[in-house]
Parts: sequence; structure tokens; C-alpha cells
Amino acid sequence: MGRAFVYVILGGGVAAGYAALEFSKRGISHGELCIISEEPVVPYERPALSKGFLLPEGIFISNWNMKNALKSARGISRNEKGDVKLPSGLIAPARLPSFHTCVGANEERLTPRWYRDNGIELVLGTRVKSVDVRRQTLLTATGETISYKILIIATGARALKLEEFGVSGSDAKNVCYLRDLADATRLVDVMQSCVGGNAVVIGGGYIGMECAASLVINKINVTMVFPEAHCIHGYWVGGIPKAEGIQGFDYSPQSTVHSPRLWTGIYSVMSRERNASGTVARLFTPKIATFYEDYYNSKGVKFIKGTVLSSFENDSNGKVTTVILRDGTRLPTDMVVVGIGIRPNTSLFEGQLTLEKGGIKVNGHMQTSNSSVYAVGDVASFPVKLFGETRRLEHVDSSRKTARHAVTAIMAPDKTGDFDYLPFFYSRVFTLSWQFYGDNVGEAILYGDFSGGTFGAYWVSKGQLVGSFLEGGTKEEYEAIAKVTKLRPVVENTGELERQGLGFALSLSQQPAPSTPVEISNFDLVLERPSYSWHAAAGVVVAASVAMFAYWYGTRRRRW
Repeated sequence: MGRAFVYVILGGGVAAGYAALEFSKRGISHGELCIISEEPVVPYERPALSKGFLLPEGIFISNWNMKNALKSARGISRNEKGDVKLPSGLIAPARLPSFHTCVGANEERLTPRWYRDNGIELVLGTRVKSVDVRRQTLLTATGETISYKILIIATGARALKLEEFGVSGSDAKNVCYLRDLADATRLVDVMQSCVGGNAVVIGGGYIGMECAASLVINKINVTMVFPEAHCIHGYWVGGIPKAEGIQGFDYSPQSTVHSPRLWTGIYSVMSRERNASGTVARLFTPKIATFYEDYYNSKGVKFIKGTVLSSFENDSNGKVTTVILRDGTRLPTDMVVVGIGIRPNTSLFEGQLTLEKGGIKVNGHMQTSNSSVYAVGDVASFPVKLFGETRRLEHVDSSRKTARHAVTAIMAPDKTGDFDYLPFFYSRVFTLSWQFYGDNVGEAILYGDFSGGTFGAYWVSKGQLVGSFLEGGTKEEYEAIAKVTKLRPVVENTGELERQGLGFALSLSQQPAPSTPVEISNFDLVLERPSYSWHAAAGVVVAASVAMFAYWYGTRRRRW
């Protein structure tokens, strides 16, 4: 016996929440939609896990700090003199239900009650052991069969873990990852037990950099280890890992530290990645990367580059006490955070659907090689019209938008065009905030104030602007670089482009776009839908509070 639904979403991440909301807007009937997720909670905004969720309890923010941190912010309340007027007070760390989807896009918050009220069946804390796309059925680990007419695959990706490569002692309780709510909860618990102690972060990508900032805010001394000359903060063009790659630990075949099983596993993964795409696209040029590294240094973060993790030493309780690097360096530590990449969850569909670029290949309607199956989010490899190629992009923005587009295509296929997406990445740490749009290929043209103000870069390939990056911009400035990247203007004089800098985007963005305007999500830290102006400012306050708290602790590191 089993249950039957018209629509089934497999996976409970960001994409599932946005797909559910879109189905609701389109007027599906009660009982038609089911969401199946291994996680025991309804979908939530994952960016909160590496930001607000990791804040320590009881951060106090003063008006003076707010004025200095937000002096260039726009779109928030000011008096007649232009001064920011914000209250003092304590900022609490983010906890559910505050960041359930879809607050990241200023939509309503989908709590468990919302799903009940909308007649959406939730099958939570449940693993699907097999899928038969021909018979249109799923079999859960509990033995239940669930059938569907339309399946949306939103299985996302999982964090690569050291133990799957045979690294001895890597299953210790003080070795942490960050991918889901359980990971974040464990990381918070470990951080709270290590205040004043030492942490080693393995990997220099998104997760590594954002976790390092949170560790500093929690009064923990941080050392980052990665093999490159600079922090990557890049993305994998169509392949398996975006920001980190398989990095930060020893995969040299000459090493005698690890077992043959480790090398077999690592090279198997590395081979698949090379076949899937080829190379890591470095989002940061050396000059941009150096700026961020210097800033992290000013907060007390130490970088060890050009080497990797070789092994751990554990105490009698199994806790990691020392990280040993390939160059022989020994790092005493109280905890380890690992960010070495992720792998899309495609195993249920291998041999049934077409795979490409490490994910499930879809068309412009997010439809797979089986007409009754769609794929969205991190697991989907979709055509990027702007660049004329298929890519798999790992970012919350593409997860939200592919989910919405898939539902639109399912409900109104004849009225839905092909997905037209502008690749977008962003990060916020300490007082820093950057956004990137497009592609980072060709010549990088840098501009602006690298001493701590607003600066950025354009990428020019074959005479056209194809990518834009900006640190420290306003909402209007970020919108401008997004629009100019979408326009892909011809650039005949790169020297003039460098001279104009941000002004080039601001002036050219006044021209009409050739297609649907890009949807911009600038304040993903807002944890409540802003019904009033002060709600909108709340997200900015949280981001700035992190910054100022980090600065306050950074000036007192010698007392730790």
C-alpha cells in the first residue's frame, strides 16, 4: 500500500520551499502536493546557517557603532541631517522559525502551519531509498511507496567529509562541517565549548571564509589552511565543487601518511570533477583576494597557504588535539571546521536520467530527460542562455529561481519561456559585503579604493563585458553592475573602462535591458518579511552587528 500525489518534491531545502510557495500561488488543490525530506524540519533559508545562526548570544549594539557601520547605507531611516537613527539593544542569534523559506526573498514565512493550511503533505525525517522514474514511484526507507504524476528533484548536495577518504580520527566530535541545520547546531555547540581556544579551518572557500568570521566573533582564535596562493572564493564552472574544490587536505600520491583507500577515493572524485568541467574559476583576482586576506589578518585570522592537512592527533576520548600539515607543521587545536567541497545528490537517478556537469541535466523548463521529472537547485545542470552553455551553479539565488521557474513551466508550459538566468554570488562577513554577476573569464579590469572603500572589477572577454564584481556597494550600485552585466556591452578601450570604474555601470545601466530585468536579492539576511520600514532595516542591522561585534573583540584579542 502507498500514497499517490499529483506533484512530489523530493528534497527539503531552499528550492523545495520556493517551489511549494509557487504551487500555492498557482492554486493547486489540497492533497495534490507532497514534500519528502530527510531533514526533520520544513524548508528554511540555508544562508542563515553561516551567518545569523552562528552569532553568539547577547551581542550588544550601540547607536554609535551603528552610525559608523552603516554610514554609507541607503534605504534606511535617517533624520534631516542624514544621520542613521537606529536603536541600541541586544541581537539574538537566528533560530527557527524565523528563517523558514521564503523570507530570503521578502516573501511570507512558510511555517509548518502554512503547509497544513495549504493542504501540502509533509513527509519529514524520511529517506528515499530508491526511485523508479519509469513507473513514477518512490520507495522510502520505511517501506512506503509514494507515486506521482510530476516529480521535482530538489535533493541538493552534501558536504564532502574527511572520513569517506579514510582520514583517521576525522569522525571526532570536534570536527565540524556546515551544510544543514544539524551541522550548524553541532557547530554552535562545539564553538560554545571552545571560547578562548583555537580552531583550524580546512579550506579557503565560501564555507571556510564565512565560518572563520563567525569563529572570530565567538572569541576563538582561527588558523585557515588551504593549498592555493590565495583564498579561492570562486565557483566551479559546471562541475562538482564551487567554492572549495577538493582542497585543504593531502592528496599527494607520494605521501605515506594515508592508506591506499584514501588515495583511491580522492583520485576517483578528482577524476570525475575534471571530466565534469575542467577547472575552478577563480572569482577573486590576487589583488582582490589579498584585500580580504589582509582584512581577516586584522581580525586575528592566520593563513597557512600552499600546504594541506595530512593527519590528526586525537586524545584518549577521540577528540582532535593537533592538526598535522603535509609540510610538518603541527597546529594545536580545540576544534576543526572542514569545507572541502560538496557533491550533488544524484545517486538515485544514475542510469535513469541524463547527467551532465556533475548534476542532472535539464532543459530551459528545468525538465529532465524524462518528461515527468524536473530538477532544480544545486543538483540541476541547466542551460545558461547568456553564455550559451550548460552549467550547474551552487547558490541560493539559483535555487530559488530554478524552483519558481520549474513550477511555472509545469503549471503553464505554453506560456513559459526558457529559463534566463544571470549567475550571481555574494557574501557578507564582518563589515564587508560583495556581489558578483556573470562570468569571470577573460581580462579582469580593477577599479576603486582598495584601501578600504568601494572597489570592484569587470571581466572582459572577446571585446564584451561578461562579469562584474563590487565590494562595499549600495543597493543601487549592485543593481547597476547586475544590469550592465546582463547587457554585455562592447568594450573597445579597457583603459577607459578602468578610468570610469563604477561610473561605467551606473551610466550604462540607464539603458533598457534586452530581456526581462534581473531579479536582485540584496538582503538575504533579513529574517522577517519587512512589513514596515524598520523591518527592512533589521537585516542591515544584523549584518552590521556582526561586523561591529567582530571589531570589538578583535581589538581585545590579547586579553583572551
